[in-house]
Amino acid sequence: MSEGQVLTVNYIIGEKKTIDFDPIMLVDGKDSVVDAENLAKVKVSTKILEELQGDKVIALRYKAKKRVHTRRGHRQKLTKLQIVSIK
Repeated sequence: MSEGQVLTVNYIIGEKKTIDFDPIMLVDGKDSVVDAENLAKVKVSTKILEELQGDKVIALRYKAKKRVHTRRGHRQKLTKLQIVSIK
């Protein structure tokens, strides 16, 4: 991830406009940091751009020769985030 990048993630419940995350791994070029002591110093700040719905997924179920069928649709709620800063 880098500053200014836009990500689409599963729906985040809340009224906040900004969210801070704790990273689990930090990669800077060829260097990577995975130990908890150094990662405790790093925060990723994001801004919620919008809440949207994903593409429709249709589930169809039927029983052969019985004239029984059901059709069900689902749209997943998503949140679009923009990375503001990595400190």
